[in-house]
Amino acid sequence: MKQYGGKFFRPLPLLSRRRSLLLRLLMIPNFLLTRVYGLENLSGSESARIYAFNHNNSLEALMVPVLLIYLLGGRIISFVIDWMYGKIPILGSVINMTDPVYVYHKRSTLPWIEARRPSHVASDTVEQCSERLLAGRSIGIFPEGKRNRNPGYLVRGKPGIGHIALHSGVAVVPVGIDFNCRITKGKIPLIGRTIVRIGRPMHFPYHTAAYLALIADRSYQSNKQSELHRMAADVTHEIMLSLAELSGKRYGESCPVKSIIFSETTIETKEQTCQV
Repeated sequence: MKQYGGKFFRPLPLLSRRRSLLLRLLMIPNFLLTRVYGLENLSGSESARIYAFNHNNSLEALMVPVLLIYLLGGRIISFVIDWMYGKIPILGSVINMTDPVYVYHKRSTLPWIEARRPSHVASDTVEQCSERLLAGRSIGIFPEGKRNRNPGYLVRGKPGIGHIALHSGVAVVPVGIDFNCRITKGKIPLIGRTIVRIGRPMHFPYHTAAYLALIADRSYQSNKQSELHRMAADVTHEIMLSLAELSGKRYGESCPVKSIIFSETTIETKEQTCQV
């Protein structure tokens, strides 16, 4: 355990001692299992950003958010997650510390949790995320919207992330999650050695300007929502292509160049690497 001492006591200036200790304990699986590439792409993270991830299994939904918050020195990221996770004892208390954005589309398969579904829910997800971003808080999203255990292909991204990016105008940082088992055995493990590749921030200034101008244009009413949705879908597609490149999976039939299979060490020569 000595080899992990320096990593375990990485400075976390944005957290209290109690929360720092909790985050360090939650990081133990990452210390043992995770390798990170592209740390230089976290520079400038003091400003609000949207972090987008592909989604493979349940455990990564806890491990990778914990990892990212740790690498950011304890800077809290509000993740968009299904409401039922906030109702699980202990886990729900930890999740609620990050001020998550809960979505209520799915029903819980556990009756005792479903019975605790709120009768009244907050405003829509895009609005909640935009409010946090405009207040300087970063958010995290899994745009596939569900666990995708297919080792070769990403699920079609939901356009919500496009709406949030264009409505807020902040940068999107794609984060690809990959596994040694996907590379060597062609399968997604329930738990296994994890590779996290952090991509360059993506900016959409022209798309954002057009999107906000259309919202403000009161003279344009016919098919406005359809046009806004198309703009968001275009941006979502660009984000998903980047996630395909970073995760080693394919996205649709129009991106053969990005469907390469990574080895664990496939990164650009100028990227910084770090075994967490």
